[in-house]
Amino acid sequence: MQQVPALKIDGITLSQSLAIINYLEDTHPNPRLLPQDPKKRAQVRMIADHIVSGIQPLQNVNVLKQMGDKKMEWAQNCIAIGFQALEQILQHTAGRYCVGDEVSMADLCLVPQVANAERFKVDMAPYPTITRINKDLLELEAFKVSHPSRQPDTPAELRA
Repeated sequence: MQQVPALKIDGITLSQSLAIINYLEDTHPNPRLLPQDPKKRAQVRMIADHIVSGIQPLQNVNVLKQMGDKKMEWAQNCIAIGFQALEQILQHTAGRYCVGDEVSMADLCLVPQVANAERFKVDMAPYPTITRINKDLLELEAFKVSHPSRQPDTPAELRA
């Protein structure tokens, strides 16, 4: 398949973050990753889509290769534009986490994108809500152990 992320589970291999998260939500509904309330559920999906469709793809290896010497500047600009919009959204939806006080699919998408922002040395000062939520999430054991910098296939220069 040569796609990341990928998950082998229940006799199938899935790739793409949201496909994996949705499968886990459907087959292992506890803890819930989508709120029961339809409005909050839509907000979670909106934030997750914003991150995985509107910000993250612009830092994929294949895209960055096309940017040559300008890849750092390109990545920083793409993340900053996406984070400006995300910060405004989160100011209306956030509690302790992206949507209210329960961890959701949106939070699962946020943490790796903030890790990407740090990797590309994005100034996080203009994004206090994103920064606070990420900090709160990284206090949770599940986020500590699953952080991109702690994965077995993480390049040495990006490891925690």
